[in-house]
Amino acid sequence: MSPLFPALAGAALVAGAIAVWVGFHAPEKKPVMKSRSLAQPRWYTRLSRTHKALLAVGVVAGLVITLITGWVIALILTPAVLVGLPILLSPPPASAEIDRLVALEDWTRSLSGVLTAGVGLKQALIATLRSTPEAIRPEVTQLAARLRARWSTELALRTFADDLGNHVGGVGDMIAANLVLGARRRGAGLATILSALAEAVSEEVRASRAVEADRAKPRATARWVTIITVGVLGFLSLSGEYISPYKTPLGQLIIVVLLAAYVATLVWMRSMAKGKPAPRFISVRTSA
Repeated sequence: MSPLFPALAGAALVAGAIAVWVGFHAPEKKPVMKSRSLAQPRWYTRLSRTHKALLAVGVVAGLVITLITGWVIALILTPAVLVGLPILLSPPPASAEIDRLVALEDWTRSLSGVLTAGVGLKQALIATLRSTPEAIRPEVTQLAARLRARWSTELALRTFADDLGNHVGGVGDMIAANLVLGARRRGAGLATILSALAEAVSEEVRASRAVEADRAKPRATARWVTIITVGVLGFLSLSGEYISPYKTPLGQLIIVVLLAAYVATLVWMRSMAKGKPAPRFISVRTSA
């Protein structure tokens, strides 16, 4: 066996390990919406910068593996694995939702305190903008801007609920609905109701954190099993006798079937761990 074989194989394995580590640990950033170039397909423009880097590494690693092992299928499988596995094994954006729930709890308590001082609801909503947590500051800023633009308080609150959407489950709708009722009745007791709502949101935050901690355990297990499996297969691929049966068309078909089954299992696991958002019950469209 030529000395070039283990050197190239080792380089490919190191590049793949670095790419997988980057995919697991690099912070996800939302891609900036730009005008789509005619030379770039839509699926490529939707990838983040990290995934584009992983795709480039996967193409190079796939080419090296193809030249070394004769696996033509590696040209497609290697980039797909390097880009797809970090997506399938990464946690869903539950932490961002929990942060928004915590922000809603703080904002509701702040609003309750301002109302206790005898300020009207419209003025209280605008006054809370200064102490609004960053997680929901854009939505509260829009709410205050609409109120300053002389929108009706109810319409502004319903639009506020639409802005929050399903990112906080039904909590945003619950808070907005109570504020709408308070705007309609203009009676005392809204501050007390908001304090009770803040306690309910606090319980929701604790429950969400407990659920997310339980969901993280199988994801961590699957992540380590995948990393160990890839490492073992990479080590065994250094043996020409071990990989020789997979150079045939039938062997490459078997590889595709096995990888497809493994990916299907990861997709199934991820779908089970993904919670369903609570149904919306207040919005601009449902205004009476």
